[in-house]
Amino acid sequence: MGLPEIVEVARKISVMVRVQGPDPKGLKMRNHAFHQYQSGITTLSASGMLLPDGLYDVGLASRVRGDDNWSGAVVVTVASVVEPFLSLRRRENNSKGQPELISGAQIDILVEKTTRAEDTEGLDREDPCWLSARLLTLVDVPGSSLALQSLVEASSGLLGHGWEIGWSLASNDSSAQNFTGIQSQRPMALEESANPSLMGKSLTKFAVLGVPLFSENLPNIAVSPSIKRGDFLLAAGSPFGILSPVHFINSISVGTIANIYPPGSPNRSLLMADIRCLPGMEGGPVLDKSADLIGILIRPLRQKASGAEVQLLVPWEAVATACANVLPEEPKKAGLGNGHNLGNPNSQGKAFINNSDLNGPVNSIVKNPSCPSSVTLEKAMASVCLVTVNDAAWASGVLLNSEGLIMTNAHLLEPWRFGKASVSSIENGIKSGYPRPSGGNKKQESEDMGPSISGFGECVTEDKFVKYSSSSLYSGHKNIRVRLDHTRPWIWCDAKVVYISKGPLDVALLQLVHAPDRLSPVTMDFASPPLGSKAYVIGHGLFGPRCGLFPSVSVGVVAKVVKAKRSSSSLSVIKEDAGDIPAMLETTAAVHPGASGGLVVNFDGCMIGLITSNARHGGGTVIPHLNFSIPCAALASIFKFSEDMQDATVLQDLDRPNAEISSIWALMPSLAPKPHPALPHSIPQINTKEGKGSRFAKFISDTDIFKSSTGDSKPGKFPFQNIRSKL
Repeated sequence: MGLPEIVEVARKISVMVRVQGPDPKGLKMRNHAFHQYQSGITTLSASGMLLPDGLYDVGLASRVRGDDNWSGAVVVTVASVVEPFLSLRRRENNSKGQPELISGAQIDILVEKTTRAEDTEGLDREDPCWLSARLLTLVDVPGSSLALQSLVEASSGLLGHGWEIGWSLASNDSSAQNFTGIQSQRPMALEESANPSLMGKSLTKFAVLGVPLFSENLPNIAVSPSIKRGDFLLAAGSPFGILSPVHFINSISVGTIANIYPPGSPNRSLLMADIRCLPGMEGGPVLDKSADLIGILIRPLRQKASGAEVQLLVPWEAVATACANVLPEEPKKAGLGNGHNLGNPNSQGKAFINNSDLNGPVNSIVKNPSCPSSVTLEKAMASVCLVTVNDAAWASGVLLNSEGLIMTNAHLLEPWRFGKASVSSIENGIKSGYPRPSGGNKKQESEDMGPSISGFGECVTEDKFVKYSSSSLYSGHKNIRVRLDHTRPWIWCDAKVVYISKGPLDVALLQLVHAPDRLSPVTMDFASPPLGSKAYVIGHGLFGPRCGLFPSVSVGVVAKVVKAKRSSSSLSVIKEDAGDIPAMLETTAAVHPGASGGLVVNFDGCMIGLITSNARHGGGTVIPHLNFSIPCAALASIFKFSEDMQDATVLQDLDRPNAEISSIWALMPSLAPKPHPALPHSIPQINTKEGKGSRFAKFISDTDIFKSSTGDSKPGKFPFQNIRSKL
């Protein structure tokens, strides 16, 4: 299905939800990124999804209202937009049954291109129109709530890795709210921000609304049969909707599925999306490349230290499970375009989950003909591993061959060389982006990460790497562990350092002590990637070993390729004409701390670069979408060495100083710039051959201070020995 058709489906089921009510003290907008407040009335907005008949019980609304003659459609939205207007009894007792709103509160929905409304006398309404809605029930999604709680708690022991709910663009301004217009976000209530359980429940609660709208003309959408990292997704929502509803209703954003939680489980409870969403889009539907329903957007998580934002969505299967008393046991087949069984959403998920997400090697993947790059992208993901040092710092790594040779960044092992804190530094989690778990003894921390393995294939001895591994230079790295994701479940291995580049490139090599079978090495592409071509970034960003996530995937384009003169070693490895080769790649894909050492791959799943660093603001805030990678062409010596690991001399070229590459990675102009054209004649050219130092030295030599008091030309004698000026 083409993009215009997907957009059309999304616009037909997406609505804007507006809630307004009396608020004399101006308190109901707390914890919201924007609002309107005028004459004691607070207005909030979010997005919502109109449910087609096949996804809900058409008699629900009439049963809840107690009116058998009432008929209409059902809208699902986030509960956070209506909770401030719940009655005090409902908020304090969390009572069951139909929720009650405070007196004077009103809920409306704005439908863009709708079917006929009951109060329009059968006339088609093509323009957006407001319809009154009624709150039917509130629904908790315990599966998603527990998953979010687990994810936050797993990061809570890492310094600087606390999380809160909110949007990174919204400031935490706590000033008074007595004015009309949009106001920035207030800090979340302290008890909610500090309590992962409350945070999970707040984010994953939904509201079900009834609206007097005929749903007969809504599209018959199906539920997405499978969800994988890297899959395309499209979201529709109304950011800042109450500011100007006509302008912002049903805005479209596209992206990919970055990660799935819990990993490797058939019960998908929480999805992370690499997509740009704005406040007010929460509650909107998310569709896949076939216009099938994936889930519903919720508010993002934001890391307190770095401000990094992780957009979340709840899969429809989790919502359906939580709404077992609301949704039908046997949905209409008309609503299941591909015949998916939604009677048990969990069994539906198991039936369609790819083998690579459960057990077995990635080679068991069945190719999806509608997505030619799915197999190669999955294979590239399997070549990315998680590397930990002394159970403290972590980063990503790339498998280069079947013998367990791994490439990663040198700053993981020698952070002081790159202006980063030591891996044992207390401030490492903030300055370097490699958080260190706090609390517990080291033995327990090691056990939490998983057992080491032995007996898988041949034990690699140090004889192959006598030039590097026998050196005392690497003796300080005594506890390097690598998690391999090429099979399910993943396995942990011990590793040792075999090479750290002393040149300008931030690269190092590790070797697994025991190399398992069926490793999935990466495939390289040494060509310079075209500008604007698609780039996938795969790495363990933000979430460390304790979170138990597979590598996350983000998508962007190659923004810039910075080139340098080709070295002699690259000439022997890359069979191309002599000339400049790529020395740095810049992409627009999101990169976060922890993804260093990960992959940049092209549309065909071939490696084009090694993730190295981000740009930062002056205050230290990371800019995720401006990042730098080492191109494969610049790493030709390493790939040559990985073929048989016999000739370590090919690595010596990377250790040599290279002023041009150093200046590129220092983000500085070349040390020897080409001469500029002559300046216009209107600018005087004075003494162009002599610098300031030469002119000053000539002035000193001509002055009388160096002449004798008798006036002759011989220099006089001073109390100290006369030394010729070196200026």
